[in-house]
Amino acid sequence: MTEFDRNPGIVPAEPSEPPQAPVKAGRLQHGIVSRLRNYFLTGLILVAPAYITIALTWWFINWVDDLVRPFIPIAYRPETYLPVTIPGTGLIIALVTLTLFGFLTANFVGRKLVEIGENILTRMPVVRPIYNSLKQIFQTLFAKGGSSFRRVGLVEFPSPGMWSLVFLSNPASPEIATRLPDTEHIAAFMPCTPNPTTGFFFYVARRDIIDLDITVEAAMTLLMSAGMVQPGDQQRRLAALADTARSARAAQASRTVAPAK
Repeated sequence: MTEFDRNPGIVPAEPSEPPQAPVKAGRLQHGIVSRLRNYFLTGLILVAPAYITIALTWWFINWVDDLVRPFIPIAYRPETYLPVTIPGTGLIIALVTLTLFGFLTANFVGRKLVEIGENILTRMPVVRPIYNSLKQIFQTLFAKGGSSFRRVGLVEFPSPGMWSLVFLSNPASPEIATRLPDTEHIAAFMPCTPNPTTGFFFYVARRDIIDLDITVEAAMTLLMSAGMVQPGDQQRRLAALADTARSARAAQASRTVAPAK
């Protein structure tokens, strides 16, 4: 028989509250993990784009060097006289060569030589359509007054209530406009996501286009990220991560430093 059975008037003591140390330790551990995660994401956002950009630039320089190197005599290659290979020499030679070609074609003799070469290419059945198409594309892309993909818009596609981003170029030519309904039509290219090099090209009525006040680069980023990166929110996200990291660090410092008396 226990003491409580012999003396029924005795009230058992209330159980004491569990210690709070494990809860505080868990909160502290969670705060440290969250802070480290914010630091990691901030560093990743800062370093990853720079690293990928540098890697792609380095690949492009080496690719141009590999293309130009076979055309350079061994006696004129820098690595023949130096113990190391200097990257970028092929790119510099390519830029100088293209600039020189542009300078030579600006005079009468150069234009005549270009016309002779084009006449030879246009007489080849298979080469002619390829050369003419590529020439028109490059002239449109790099012309000073070109309007290729200078605007971004929205069109209702693929069904009512669904809107897709399109890049707008030029109005329909007279040959095409005469066979379209009696309204202004604009040439539009709708890239696919996440690979914007493929897509759909079509003419759409000007009244059915909603113009967007964003750049082509911002629209391309939106397409490649499948909507995860909205125009203008990269800096906001980076600033939010930095603010979170600073707030966590300030809170940790206020908890560890005793208040002055």
